[in-house]
Amino acid sequence: MQKTEINNLVWFRNDLRTEDNTVLAEACKNGDSVIGLYCFDPRQFEVNTYGFKKTEKFRAKFLIETIQNLKAQLDQLNIDLLVYHDIPENVIPQICDKYKITDIYIQKEWTKDEVEIDNAVKSKTEGINWRSFYNQFLFHPEDINFQIASTPQVFTVFRKKLEKYIDIKEESVVAQQPIDNRVENSTNIPTITDLGFKDFESHPSSAFPFKGGQTEALKRLNDYFFNTKKLGYYKKTRNGLVGIDYSSKFSPWLANGSISARTIYWNVKQFEREYFKNQSTYWLVFELIWRDYFKYISLKHGNQIFKLEGILQKDYKWFTSQVQIDRWINGETHSDFVNANMIELKETGWMSNRGRQNVASYFAKELELDWRIGASYFESLLLDYDVHSNYGNWMYVAGVGNDPRDRKFNVDLQADRYDANGKFRKLWLQTSLF
Repeated sequence: MQKTEINNLVWFRNDLRTEDNTVLAEACKNGDSVIGLYCFDPRQFEVNTYGFKKTEKFRAKFLIETIQNLKAQLDQLNIDLLVYHDIPENVIPQICDKYKITDIYIQKEWTKDEVEIDNAVKSKTEGINWRSFYNQFLFHPEDINFQIASTPQVFTVFRKKLEKYIDIKEESVVAQQPIDNRVENSTNIPTITDLGFKDFESHPSSAFPFKGGQTEALKRLNDYFFNTKKLGYYKKTRNGLVGIDYSSKFSPWLANGSISARTIYWNVKQFEREYFKNQSTYWLVFELIWRDYFKYISLKHGNQIFKLEGILQKDYKWFTSQVQIDRWINGETHSDFVNANMIELKETGWMSNRGRQNVASYFAKELELDWRIGASYFESLLLDYDVHSNYGNWMYVAGVGNDPRDRKFNVDLQADRYDANGKFRKLWLQTSLF
């Protein structure tokens, strides 16, 4: 017999996993029955003020794959996932009424769009207990040795305060629910065409040909760490440009929460115990700390990260030439290195870390264009868009963020150093200039 009353509703957002999901674990621990909910919010696929869809086809497809996998994983725990193509303010109050929900469990968010939606839903669900948890950090905010308002302005200071002094929490475990936890579920996951896109195949030269979801994330981790042991060479290869193995490629799964930073961390520690420990194993954790840093910066500074003057409140002169913006987007600038990276992004939804730093610096420092436009384009196209890292990094290269040196990349020297034989540029420019 299927239940008609449920205690706990887990509203999934960017925590789309069953392993090491504190929100889900707490909901399963603190009630007699649990259901999950995910909303494909139509607003996430609309055109924003800069003329870009908030979510383009690459991340939309990756998200659909992720939700399909999440539903399958939850099924194994006897938890139903209700999926709607509607705004949460419409859906959640109806679900609460239908199933007599008493508690809603969510991942704590703090940036403006997420907070506005939270408040809109809360205004329509009076009497419901809201239980929110930080669920996306390596160093949990409850454990750090400084106040969030005192988050250091320089990354190195932040890292040194934490890495040798603060323990990483163990992964949370989700308990399987009783078989009679199930509810009637006639909801369907939307297709790519339902979201307003034509279906497509991944580009054959994509450096990220992987699918969305926890299963694929853990498969990649197992392969990169334990099958091939490429983790042991990460520091040497991480600035690569071509192929699937020059970096871990974890970021798209981290961004939508298909895998947690803690899961990656504890697997690094397992690798170090079973095989070896070196600069490369450390450096992957180092990158996870960078990810945490931008989350703490956004916690500290709030919506200032979205403003032109940034967290440094620098008053630079910025331009908004549509011709220059279009040339950058379409890979038609004076730099073949910038162009190759921008074409890769347009064709695949992916760009290397080295590429991102160069094209962003070129946009903000060479063309002197409003950096928020570039950040918005990245938000639209990137498979691994993460609000904190995206805006943190763009502020950084634009000279309004956390880089006290206010550097400008020399894209020609960068091309000579990281694409000396022109392999990457040949791949994406499809020309014989070299």
